[in-house]
Amino acid sequence: MSERLSPGDEAPDFTLPDDQGGEVTLSGLRGRKVIVYFYPAAMTPGCTTQACDFSDNISSLRGEGYEVLGISPDSPAKLAKFREKDGLTITLLSDADRAVMTSWGAFGEKKLYGKTVEGVIRSTVVVDEQGKVSHAWYNVKATGHVAKLRRDLGLA
Repeated sequence: MSERLSPGDEAPDFTLPDDQGGEVTLSGLRGRKVIVYFYPAAMTPGCTTQACDFSDNISSLRGEGYEVLGISPDSPAKLAKFREKDGLTITLLSDADRAVMTSWGAFGEKKLYGKTVEGVIRSTVVVDEQGKVSHAWYNVKATGHVAKLRRDLGLA
């Protein structure tokens, strides 16, 4: 597992396929604040709760200058079904080989039902306009995370 990111670190750049047939490159979003969140699997209860919560808040987050990128190991086709099924309005990206997750410290050993397993660590990292990490949270809870994030970022 790679090191977790900390405030002040340079956010590792990436280019990943989205669920609509395009690609998103992090450095292409310079000049905007970007919330990058990692989740284990589309269409599972916790991940659906979190994605819907971000989608419900996307207008106000964008109004504060933030873009939201949700990254999972799911295929673009599965992400497209996830978007359609739940009416999601955030950008969904596929990291099938988990290379981005690993470089961001969001893949590795974690506890699951009392056992140590290797998998996606539910994480959220905020990248500032210059591409530096301003906030990083690991092992976050799906429920209530967006409200906590808004509080931590000083958003109403």
